[in-house]
Amino acid sequence: MSKKQAFGAASEFSKFAASRRSTRDFSSKPVPQELIDQIITDALTAPSWSNTRPFKIAVAQGEVRDRISAEFLKRWAALSKARTGGLLDKLRLAVTRYGLPTSNPGMAKPYVAELRPRAQRVGKELYAMLGVERGDAKGRDAQWARNYEFFGAPVELFIYVHKSLGIYAASDAGLMMQNLSLSAHALGLGACAQGAVGIWDDVVRDEFDVPREYRLLCGVAIGYPTDAKVNTFQAHRLGVDEVTLPVKKNTL
Repeated sequence: MSKKQAFGAASEFSKFAASRRSTRDFSSKPVPQELIDQIITDALTAPSWSNTRPFKIAVAQGEVRDRISAEFLKRWAALSKARTGGLLDKLRLAVTRYGLPTSNPGMAKPYVAELRPRAQRVGKELYAMLGVERGDAKGRDAQWARNYEFFGAPVELFIYVHKSLGIYAASDAGLMMQNLSLSAHALGLGACAQGAVGIWDDVVRDEFDVPREYRLLCGVAIGYPTDAKVNTFQAHRLGVDEVTLPVKKNTL
């Protein structure tokens, strides 16, 4: 490949990567198994810690996908009712515990001061596009419930990581998921990484034979994007200077 060709390929990749969006409204059109296999094959070309590939993927489709979604929606309804309802609803949740996280409870912690403005900005801009006003708790919870419908996607991938490698397993899974998302994009599919589905691991384990040494990290919705306006939403992207660290000044 000549330098000119290499530069052209690099330029095209930059445009392609920048054109990726998180899909939040999917068609019910089935995804052929060969495409699912292809995006996972492409995902496995990502680098890995000593090539250990410390992750597993549960591919939920059809009736399995629908059962998981139905149970997620029931649990979210119970949790949402306690969040927005009265004292009796809160007491019911405290007693039954139905709807409370069974995995990754730390996800409910507030963001630290450094990261909070970024999360607040994307939330404000996304919900504004969706017509959900600030302070509309029920409206926000109703939109959040779309996570548990997997935004209509016919395929939901549940990503598990090996407990023994801690953050290194999560790093490898992240690299894999980025390849997966770009592969889906290249094949005309949409993808949406979903931390929201990581809180009820027991529901997924009821459907899949997940080894005990693996823990649920997140999900990824896969399918064909619709023409819904939400699929044009672009989150604010940081500049290079916002993530690169300055060199320490010589104090001598």
